[in-house]
Amino acid sequence: MRRSLSVALAVAWVTACTGAPLADPPPPASAPAPTESGGYDVIIEGGRIVDGTGNAWYPGDVGIRGDRIAAITLPGRLRDAPAARRVDATGSVVAPGFIDIQSQSRSNFLAGGDGRAVSKVMMGVTTEIMGESTTNAPSSPAMLEATGRAVGVTQFATFGEWMAAMERHGASVNFGSFVGASTIRVLGMGQAMGPAGSPERRLMQIAVRGLMEDGAFGVASALIYPPGSFANTEELIAVNAAAAPYDGLYITHLRSEGDNLLEAIDEAIEIGTRAGVPVEICHLKAAGPRNWRKAALAVAMIDSARSAGVDIQANMYPYTAGGTSLTACFPPSASADGRLFRNLADPRARSRIRAEIESPTGEWDNLCDLATPEGTLLLGLGRSAHRRFVGRYLADVARELGKDWIDTALDLVLEEGQGIGTVFFMMSEENVAMQLGPSWMKFGTAASGLDPTSAGGLAHPRAYGTFARVLGKYVREERAISLEDAVRKMSSAVATRLHIRERGQLREGFYADVVVFDPSTVGDHATYERPHQLSTGVQHVFVNGQAVVADGVHTGALAGRALRGPGWTR
Repeated sequence: MRRSLSVALAVAWVTACTGAPLADPPPPASAPAPTESGGYDVIIEGGRIVDGTGNAWYPGDVGIRGDRIAAITLPGRLRDAPAARRVDATGSVVAPGFIDIQSQSRSNFLAGGDGRAVSKVMMGVTTEIMGESTTNAPSSPAMLEATGRAVGVTQFATFGEWMAAMERHGASVNFGSFVGASTIRVLGMGQAMGPAGSPERRLMQIAVRGLMEDGAFGVASALIYPPGSFANTEELIAVNAAAAPYDGLYITHLRSEGDNLLEAIDEAIEIGTRAGVPVEICHLKAAGPRNWRKAALAVAMIDSARSAGVDIQANMYPYTAGGTSLTACFPPSASADGRLFRNLADPRARSRIRAEIESPTGEWDNLCDLATPEGTLLLGLGRSAHRRFVGRYLADVARELGKDWIDTALDLVLEEGQGIGTVFFMMSEENVAMQLGPSWMKFGTAASGLDPTSAGGLAHPRAYGTFARVLGKYVREERAISLEDAVRKMSSAVATRLHIRERGQLREGFYADVVVFDPSTVGDHATYERPHQLSTGVQHVFVNGQAVVADGVHTGALAGRALRGPGWTR
């Protein structure tokens, strides 16, 4: 198959783009100036401190000077200290800001995007880590032509240039990213199916080394989506081996979350073990009722692997539905060589696609099958002729159109000319609660930041509610997890996992990423029917010492900074 990017062109691009790394950027102009010695910019007093380590809460006061936590004292010890601002946290919890390990906010932090990330900070998020499957770098002219500007994605030649562009744009939260394994795949193989040969793998490895030196946290794959799904185990081992000397992490949306869930975990373990990198499983789940029994087995597999010395952990979102494109119901071959829409329009190719859906080989997850058409909720329809289908289930739409669900899905995607955002109800509530328990579990939204005053259409409620839902539903109401452990999993557990220094804990000398919330009222309100509702109960959020939320209202401050992985060379 013809590749959209030749190896020769890509090698020339990599050679040009992996020279001296970008210089360390100066501190943001908005960074708070240090207060005079002995005084504080902010004193938070009277709260219950949950410091992010998992230790039991204790009463205390917190003093912030500049962008750092300058003091953590017994209650009342800062009563007479001079301060520009005092926050009364009586009855509230004071905790480190939450770190979203699985964010999709890339567009928020570039031209035209809303860097305020309103839905995120209003539930206490102070840092977002991006990169699942695809990233805005690295790129080349050929990649831009094949997969970039044609679909409205801003691309950058190097990871460092992308990070610098986000810094210039500004964000209310700190931000960093893995490099997308699909982006690396396109660099070497274009949209072609089939295994990468030795020259292509070497090219990918050269690119990954440059990306790690530019500050990527590791490699992130999503193995149910083309072209990432075209990568075999050997390719993923080779790509991750290039990240290993830089202490990179392999984070993965498994090749299967359904019928082959356990086998997919085995593959992830093999990739990490042979490449010499830790493994993080994205949004761990057992999808489809016939697979719900495997959730406990998956947790046991991870526990067993850890007992044997394998560094594997996972994260999750606290919902029973996942969200992605309706094309997740089509076989990966439908998208080979970037020909999805041409294939859907071609009768012979369409017949082949339909046959693969009707007679699955077990080599790919069909989310419409796992959720059933009755559990497949359509969200992202843009054409006026399809607006009446927004917020309705695929089975219902198929009945109205007088078609089966397969033809309905194929026709909608073809007529829309886009993947169509869809929610798939696939998980059990019992498994969600069970998965909160393991010490290695963390949380991620798998969503971008949204502003309810401007967001249109429907969205998955996890964009508004993930962290507040854990604190309200699972900590306060169901007592499925302790407050201290929940905060640890939202903060220091992620900072430790990603080698993010001096963040993730309330500790003197650490950066002042701090959230103050009312444990009796914190909670989510977003639903599948009415998703654009902010969480409540978060009263104050500080990012690098600046108030991003004050008295429950977003201040508009863009106080975030770029965070880079341990391989970053200044």
